[in-house]
Amino acid sequence: MARFFKPQKRKTDTKHKEITINRLDHHGAGIGHLNGKSVFVDGLLPTETAVVQLTEDKKNYARARVIKRLSDSNARIKPHCAIYDQCGGCNLQHLSHQGQVIAKQQVLSELMAKFAVIDQANCIQQPPIISQAWHYRRCARVAVRVENNGQLQFGFRKKQSNDIVDVSTCPVLAQPLNELLPPLRELLQSLKGRRFIGHIELTYADNGCVVLIRHLAPFNADDSALIQAFAVQHNIMLFLAPETDELIHSYGDQPYYEIEGLKLTFSPKDFIQVNGDVNRNMVAQAIEWLDVQPQDRVLDLFCGLGNFSLPMAQEAKAVVGVEGIDEMVLRATDNAQANALHNATFYQANLEQDVTKLVWAQEQFDKILLDPARAGAAGVMEHVVKLAPNKVVYVSCNPATLARDSQVLLQQGYQLERLGMLDMFPHTGHLESMALFVKVQKKQKK
Repeated sequence: MARFFKPQKRKTDTKHKEITINRLDHHGAGIGHLNGKSVFVDGLLPTETAVVQLTEDKKNYARARVIKRLSDSNARIKPHCAIYDQCGGCNLQHLSHQGQVIAKQQVLSELMAKFAVIDQANCIQQPPIISQAWHYRRCARVAVRVENNGQLQFGFRKKQSNDIVDVSTCPVLAQPLNELLPPLRELLQSLKGRRFIGHIELTYADNGCVVLIRHLAPFNADDSALIQAFAVQHNIMLFLAPETDELIHSYGDQPYYEIEGLKLTFSPKDFIQVNGDVNRNMVAQAIEWLDVQPQDRVLDLFCGLGNFSLPMAQEAKAVVGVEGIDEMVLRATDNAQANALHNATFYQANLEQDVTKLVWAQEQFDKILLDPARAGAAGVMEHVVKLAPNKVVYVSCNPATLARDSQVLLQQGYQLERLGMLDMFPHTGHLESMALFVKVQKKQKK
């Protein structure tokens, strides 16, 4: 009988160990070292020493939890939120907002220097774009669960858990949404069909609050009447989602937000940036960096509902937006028409596949903007280079994939000229970043 090698699982050493933190990673966790191996510990800051216990032990790294903090950094502050130690929403409230901004800038610079080989002499480190530290978040998902005794759990997920931590107010949530939480909880508790509620999605649009209720079974007549009366009383835009792909606009106007003098309507199912102030400044900076001119043709990849495309269309000769989700393409097209922008055209395409033969990919563009999801834009970078634009602005919510994708541009004759951090998500380890790449003109031979 043949024998096959079966590797044994690495046994985690759970003995308590002392560690000192040197720096933060790009998720906000502290990094220290034990026996030459990097150890990631949530909740610790650089210079702090603590007793920890390993929770995960891999070949090249480990993770640990804090048993006891032995020393505190001068940058440590008391968290503003009463449930910070339980809620999974924020992970950096123990660091001052200014300290968070500095740490995020450092993480971005280190990652780009390590993987993208920045030319420090020619790359301008842009001052960070920041907003108010509290009540900035205009989108949130509220988890709902009914206990066996009929009582409603209403709040956010606990750290690394599916359990729910009860929430009556949230210091990062937009204040109009905060004011809606108590009466919304009371409404849901009163419903006969509350057991069938999946979750609640809240959005603060420029024209008011939006509530989306996902439910697994139809509401009876009494529950429907209560929900409708709640929408009227609180003047909210109400949407119901009885199925995954179904959305019923039950009450109120269509939500929208304004940017660069434009009004962009959206559905509660659409992705919009959670921080309205940072988003407005981000779009303005992208247009400035690209230096969009009246003769320019601009390509916007991962364009969504036109957040960058439509403001750029006000400055350019033509803008082409490409997005993978059909509904977003339709929304962007509708927004262009509603804002009388006839020089913006939108296409649906899977940007992880070969796009070479698609109609829009045959056109010529002077400038390109990319704003991919966390996975980055690896599938389309080679084609971006092939189109040979004069300038490329890459907007990223993951500095690791930005650094990775940047290598393609740098290896093909582009130079990183500007790099900036955008504090889209205060009190979390997440950061938004923007990089400007300019095609280096080859010197002509004499």
